[in-house]
Amino acid sequence: MQAPENVSQLVKDAGNPSLVDLSDALGLPEGGFEAWGTVLGSFLIQFCGFGYISAYGVFQGKHIYFYTQTYLTNSTPSAIAWIGSVNAFLILSVGIVSGRMVDQGAFYPVMKIGCLLQCFFLFMLSLTKPDGYYQASLIFLSQGIGLGIAIGLTNVPSIAIVSHHFQRRRAVAMGIVVAGSSLGAILHPVMLNNLINGRLGFANGVRASAALNGGLLFIANLLLRTRLPPQSKAVSYTRVLRNSSRDGAYMCACVGMAAFEFGYFFEAFYLQLDSTLHGLSQGFSFYSLTIFSSGSFIGRLTMGFVSAYVGIPNTIIGSSLISSAVLFAMIDLHSAASVAVIAASYGFFSGGVVAMMGPVISILTPEISHIGARIGIAFAIAGNLGAPICGTFLTSHYIWWKAVIFAGVSEPCQAPLLVFG
Repeated sequence: MQAPENVSQLVKDAGNPSLVDLSDALGLPEGGFEAWGTVLGSFLIQFCGFGYISAYGVFQGKHIYFYTQTYLTNSTPSAIAWIGSVNAFLILSVGIVSGRMVDQGAFYPVMKIGCLLQCFFLFMLSLTKPDGYYQASLIFLSQGIGLGIAIGLTNVPSIAIVSHHFQRRRAVAMGIVVAGSSLGAILHPVMLNNLINGRLGFANGVRASAALNGGLLFIANLLLRTRLPPQSKAVSYTRVLRNSSRDGAYMCACVGMAAFEFGYFFEAFYLQLDSTLHGLSQGFSFYSLTIFSSGSFIGRLTMGFVSAYVGIPNTIIGSSLISSAVLFAMIDLHSAASVAVIAASYGFFSGGVVAMMGPVISILTPEISHIGARIGIAFAIAGNLGAPICGTFLTSHYIWWKAVIFAGVSEPCQAPLLVFG
């Protein structure tokens, strides 16, 4: 099936119910086994990708973590932290390339290579030994660089492919997909913590998790399906970047997403540390992130349905304003109850914003064949600055109110940017 030549105008008209329906014009099914099977497959990709990376804290930290206590005792926590930082940077940055490859018709090869590399580098990680001379380099190469590239190859394509099947229900479908990473953030840390610190130990525990991910990724690849043909005439990436940079609404959305991520990464990276330094137990502090991820999982599933009634921009604006208010409450964090309420409520509303990021970029993309590239660009811009900037405001003296105010003020900046964009 070939897309009509006036796709650009149809996308612009799609938001107006009095004009032609884009899903009808392109023949998008808006449901069916193949469409929802693709959603399930993408959900599993997110579960095994970003969801697994959320378990990085199991490998680094105090008491329950292996790197600082057993495997890399000669390395500083700061040096070990580079493994996770490089990993996150590559996941988001590689999406610029993988998203564009999907637009050009290379979805299946990209997904297969990414999934195979993900399993391969997890098994390579399991071969490391405690305090070996080359072990720090091997861990950095396998978990930091290797897994970062592998997951980066699958992350954006698994979100962008939803646009091949949905228009009216796209926000709901993409919300379900990104909820996979939240479910992974709930289950993977608990599973790895028990495997690594249980009878299996580090090597067999990582291999068991790699085998589980491999099976789920195999099922995902059986379910994923493309529908729309690639561009009949390839457009250079330089032209896509140039056109995107000149699109005021799109750039406002990218800047707004980046502003939101300041608050999001502050909560995700520092909630556990904040609760620990305020006298709460290490065990409860560990599970505070599980509470956060549980709220995020529910929010990501819910907000897609909410947006069907109030619209995607209104959903983002309302959720970001409420999550910002919750962030300010971290200044008075002092008890287990306050941590649980802040974690659950912020997870719910911030998860709603995250769920709407893919749909809002797709709405602002006039050429449906550029969705992969534009989502990749937006995610790369949004996701690489939040944690280090918030850490600068926090300082080594842990001045929480400065970092909280910066994160809380930055996050709702997305609202006016969406309005004016």
